[in-house]
Amino acid sequence: MEFTFKLDKSSSQTKLQQLIHAINEAISSGVLNEGDFLPSVNKLSRESGLSRDTVFKAYTTLKQRSVISSTPTKGYFVSHESFKVMVLLDDFSAFKEQLYSSFRMALPENYTVDLLFHHYNQDVFEQLILNSLGRYSMYVVMNIQNERIEKVVRKIDPNKLLILDMGKPANQEMAYIVQDFEQAFYNCLEQGLDRISNYEEFNLVFPESTPHPQITIDTFQRFCGEKQLKHAVIPRIKNKSIERGQAYLVIKEDDLVYIIKSCKRQGLKLGEDVGLISYNDSPMKEIVGNGMTVISIDFEEMGQKAAHFVESKHKVFETLPPKLILRGSL
Repeated sequence: MEFTFKLDKSSSQTKLQQLIHAINEAISSGVLNEGDFLPSVNKLSRESGLSRDTVFKAYTTLKQRSVISSTPTKGYFVSHESFKVMVLLDDFSAFKEQLYSSFRMALPENYTVDLLFHHYNQDVFEQLILNSLGRYSMYVVMNIQNERIEKVVRKIDPNKLLILDMGKPANQEMAYIVQDFEQAFYNCLEQGLDRISNYEEFNLVFPESTPHPQITIDTFQRFCGEKQLKHAVIPRIKNKSIERGQAYLVIKEDDLVYIIKSCKRQGLKLGEDVGLISYNDSPMKEIVGNGMTVISIDFEEMGQKAAHFVESKHKVFETLPPKLILRGSL
């Protein structure tokens, strides 16, 4: 099947970006296969209405990216089937590394992946999305907000987009694999009730700056109220005295480290004097002390499911429930 191009005058992309995107899309969808020839610069310019300079720049860009090659006598051809994926994560951490490694290992070798981070910075997030438009076959994006999908994300073709971890879309245009921060989280707390009840007080350490969904606080307070547990939500744990008989649910890693250090300094034993639950598992948490009790989804599973979507292009709408993994810290 011969490649053809039609300019979309209503698009926010430049003519050059549209052509590059169209060729990448033709390769990823099977319209163009390895070894297939593209129209000559003159022919494509004549049939599309684009200038020869624009067509030449597009071919040169794709050649620099090793998507196409050329010979002096035959022209431009697809050098190999290339599928380029953008993965935009919020930040880098041990469990995000698990997710990404699992995702990358589950993809075929002819998929290239650009890994980027927005660090919850709105301007950075928007710029990275805008700069990516038309450059990738598929997009895997961790949204900034859990309550809404950022407007700029809607500029990505929903057939090529997967929302990951946070920000369940209100409609089914966008595929998603996200966490359940409400009922499944409540179920985890309920499964640990016997151990939590061994302590006089149960505290949630929830910094004001954390991007973790606010529904966590509501669910925590509902659980403690229904189980008649003395409890508190602590926005800042630093410089707070850690005392015997307290149990903590911790979101951020540095707060976790603070509590562990405080216990060691005071001779308090985790799992007996002080209880500790951490959000999100990692290999290190399996061996810290007698093991850290966690509430976590399986990030390797999330990575594998994301890779399956990218390769198959079959939309997925899935909410993964976190699980309670009981270890020695509670």
